Amino acid sequence: MNRRKFLQAGAAAATAISAWPAMTAEARPAEMPFRLLYAPHDGMFQHHAGKTFIDQIKFMHDQGFRAIEDNSLLGRPVAEQEKIGSTLAQLGMTMGVFVVDGGDNWKTSLTTGKPEFVENFVNTCRKCVDAAKRVNAKWMTVVPGFFERRLPIGIQTAHVVDALRRGAEIFEPHGLIMVLEPLSDTPDLFMRYSDQTYELCKAVNSPACKILYDVYHMQRNEGNLIPNIERCWNEIAYFQVGDNPGRKEPGTGEINYRNLFKYIYDKGYRGVVGMEHGNAKEGREGELMLIKAYREADKF
Repeated sequence: MNRRKFLQAGAAAATAISAWPAMTAEARPAEMPFRLLYAPHDGMFQHHAGKTFIDQIKFMHDQGFRAIEDNSLLGRPVAEQEKIGSTLAQLGMTMGVFVVDGGDNWKTSLTTGKPEFVENFVNTCRKCVDAAKRVNAKWMTVVPGFFERRLPIGIQTAHVVDALRRGAEIFEPHGLIMVLEPLSDTPDLFMRYSDQTYELCKAVNSPACKILYDVYHMQRNEGNLIPNIERCWNEIAYFQVGDNPGRKEPGTGEINYRNLFKYIYDKGYRGVVGMEHGNAKEGREGELMLIKAYREADKF
């Protein structure tokens, strides 16, 4: 190639690259991943990719997403878990959280100290190790359950810490992390605030027990997001998001997600940011709106 053709080719390539941000999210190539590992979940792009989760994962990758979440992973057949794991490996994507007990942990509260509840939790932790290996997962969500009104708060806290220490003993040798998620769904839940969850992690005192900071829930329960994240930073291992009110994508509520994403990125966070919310609008148009919302929030 002579010098003139080389320069012309280089100019054309530069023009194409500069045009990427102006493309629709649907057209943007996979070579344009987001700055953070935003993680969609099953069903979020079914109108474009179909009902099959594997096809959805491939579509997510094509839009620049490099992680997924799957709360119900533990309940999937082993063959399906393995297929998810191999697909993620082929695409160079990261597996985010799945729930330790498949979503039933609210029904067996660790606050009670009841041996049958604790043993169920411990046995489920053991099952999680195998599931995590199949998909190369690292983080698993734990919710201790409901507040037990017949017991003093200190006794409940001790029961939870004891159970979590047993879980940590299982996960720690494998480099796995259970992430404790304070929630806002009902005041009857035992764990609702970031400082309380920080205290639990310090009491368990294991690299296998950290905080899942869900911005949507924490905005509802306590607000003051960035200062509270700063206070709890060394115990936070995972983030989830959803705007408030409505629990939809960034830009549909009151939270300044671009500023928050910049903050955690500048702090050095390179982990997964779970998209733990619904789509503000249904159908293909809603899915494109969601992608656009993350492109906008990712401009920092």
